[in-house]
Amino acid sequence: MRFDVVTLFPEMFAGVASLGVVGRAATAGEVVVRFRSPREFGHGRHQTVDDTPYGGGAGMVMRVDCVVACLEALDADAPVGPAGAIRGHRILLTPRGTPFGQKRALELAAFPAITLICGRYEGIDERIAGFIDEEVSLGDFVLSGGEVAAMAVIDAVARLLPGVLGNPDSLASESHSSENGGLLEYPHYTRPVEFRGLRVPEVLAGGNHAAIDAWRRGQSLDRTVTSRPDIAPRAK
Repeated sequence: MRFDVVTLFPEMFAGVASLGVVGRAATAGEVVVRFRSPREFGHGRHQTVDDTPYGGGAGMVMRVDCVVACLEALDADAPVGPAGAIRGHRILLTPRGTPFGQKRALELAAFPAITLICGRYEGIDERIAGFIDEEVSLGDFVLSGGEVAAMAVIDAVARLLPGVLGNPDSLASESHSSENGGLLEYPHYTRPVEFRGLRVPEVLAGGNHAAIDAWRRGQSLDRTVTSRPDIAPRAK
């Protein structure tokens, strides 16, 4: 799978693209992450990519021509497959977008290529809407730019790709997975058995797998109702 990222700060992604799950997937050839800066298509001696907003107001707005030129350059350099060059599915990271969740991560994992567009300043000229496929938000808060959101999408999607995780069975029991009924994951414990008066639940050390499964299911239900009552009604 290919991730293309439009960003003014590609250096922010150095760790994400080279470490952890995504880094291992890139080394194995399961994932390719490419970056392109709109600054390459900026105007004037300083390669300007922003300007004052029409109608007045605070801040600066990213120019649509610079961003679209960047998108088209990525597409022009896209690897060619049996059906020709693969255009990335274009996603604008923005607070007004559809909230990103595990279900959408699973859907995006089926795409051969995704292009993530990171805005800055007051955002991108509204006309960018004619050149994207969808808008995505991490939640009801505002970041300085779309880079952190893009990193989250890359990590959430990449780990769902076949062969990326060392043990794919771990996907089945984790929070929000369909196999777990959309519940939060049950609590985990490891050595030591006791730490400062806090013990590992006896059921986990008893060897009765049916009892362990029942305990874990109950813990998932309790944790979801207590910590995330907003998702409890749609969990199964």
